[in-house]
Amino acid sequence: MLAPTPESSPASIADNVVHLTGILDVRTVGDVRQTLNTVIDTCVGDVIVDLETVDAVDATGLGLLVATHRRTQSLGRQLVLWHPMPSVVRILAVTRLHRILHVERSSLPISA
Repeated sequence: MLAPTPESSPASIADNVVHLTGILDVRTVGDVRQTLNTVIDTCVGDVIVDLETVDAVDATGLGLLVATHRRTQSLGRQLVLWHPMPSVVRILAVTRLHRILHVERSSLPISA
């Protein structure tokens, strides 16, 4: 899957949930950072990042997630990574960020 183009935003907001799509990398992290900062500044409660349709995250994207985690913690709130794809879960596990970041995985469907 290609990275989101300038015409299509990599992030959309619904209440305190940020829905990301595509690839969270050096090309998209600027827009996502602005969106996350807007949510932190305007919403109350935990900040939820829906990663269900994010195919991959690079080092820049991981840095953004850690920075957002630190900012929300300093405000007494929590960053929640919601339903990451298996490829993203692997990246979080390899970097051991799954120990720091709050990750809520979706239940996998049971096949017969």
